[in-house]
Amino acid sequence: MNRPPIYSEPAPMGAPSTGNTAGDAIAPITAQVDPLFLAAPRVSTFHGKQPLTNASGFFFESDDRLFLVTSRHVVIDEDTQHFPDRLEIELHLDAANLTRSTGFSMLLYDEGEAVWRQGKDSGGEIDVAVIELDRSALPSESVIRAFSPAHLTTEFNDVHPGESLLVVGFPLGFHDALHHLPVLRHAVIASPYGIRFQGQGYFLTDARTHRGTSGAAVVARDPNPGDATAALPWKLLGVHSARMDMGDRDLVLDESLGLNCAWYADILLTLTEPREHDAGT
Repeated sequence: MNRPPIYSEPAPMGAPSTGNTAGDAIAPITAQVDPLFLAAPRVSTFHGKQPLTNASGFFFESDDRLFLVTSRHVVIDEDTQHFPDRLEIELHLDAANLTRSTGFSMLLYDEGEAVWRQGKDSGGEIDVAVIELDRSALPSESVIRAFSPAHLTTEFNDVHPGESLLVVGFPLGFHDALHHLPVLRHAVIASPYGIRFQGQGYFLTDARTHRGTSGAAVVARDPNPGDATAALPWKLLGVHSARMDMGDRDLVLDESLGLNCAWYADILLTLTEPREHDAGT
């Protein structure tokens, strides 16, 4: 995550600086973009009106229900005393004119109870959180592309060592502020896919990443998309969590490993499955 400057009010999201010193407006570019860019909104955390951090996330759809996926430590991190009470994401309002966007805010607690879902397994807590979005509360013009269970990889041998991946996010909060789009960082598989590294529910990627990338989707191009994935032809492999380092590394003599943890995306099947109270029972 990346900590932005503190403002008395949330930083405006609909009027980015053009960077033009002459003050002339920049004409929006109305070109089609890969749907991958529309599946990954920028995530900002707040405590009341006070901005706290910037992070990454992506949309996931299951049984006609829509979720925002990010890292658990984006919504709560006891170690760093990070306790936001709401998130804000950016939504596109026009697939052709990408300069049109709006902020959408969501509370993290309802009557003192956390609204996000998180999970754990035999290796401990999993650094992934999902929040269900109320479709009826979203702007009717919202342009959203979402992953689904069909985008998950079911055969581990379909993902090969050294395979080329992309991490879709907002490193240090950096993005196309005019068109409200994330950036892509190139990565490769750095540990056997399907093997829990050190017994944890993640695999390793080799990529240059930064704070602010927490919660980003880790994807690979799907060369043979089916009907269910044709609108978003990417395989969802993982959720980027954090950079990995060695505790005994000499900070002067030794460079950072440049390795990262990506939690296996199949945890989303568990975190998005219906629960009894969801059905009103």
